Amino acid sequence: MAPDRSILVVDDEVDLVANYERLLRRRGYRVISAGSRSEGLTLVEHESLALLITDLRLADGDGLDLVRAACATPTPTPSIVVTGFSSQASRSAALSAGASAYLAKPFAVTAFTSLVEQTLGR
Repeated sequence: MAPDRSILVVDDEVDLVANYERLLRRRGYRVISAGSRSEGLTLVEHESLALLITDLRLADGDGLDLVRAACATPTPTPSIVVTGFSSQASRSAALSAGASAYLAKPFAVTAFTSLVEQTLGR
């Protein structure tokens, strides 16, 4: 499948990953998932991605490390940071790290899918 249809989802909550996968696959995306910062970093380095969606707080570190890595690839990958601990400081940190968008949990499915399409420029 073309890289412009590949989305990496990084979250340590298995149920949320399953929901992201279901929503995105319904829209024709190839979804790659990781449950940790370290696994996500490996995938950012080795996969050709259209988009990164990462939780801000992961069990083994900060999702912003993934955003920085995605921005540093030869073809920078846009990213959406999702968090259940929303604050102006975390929003600013995410955008400063290079995130394209920031989304607070809980969110409506339509808000999520619209943000994905908007971030991908569709």
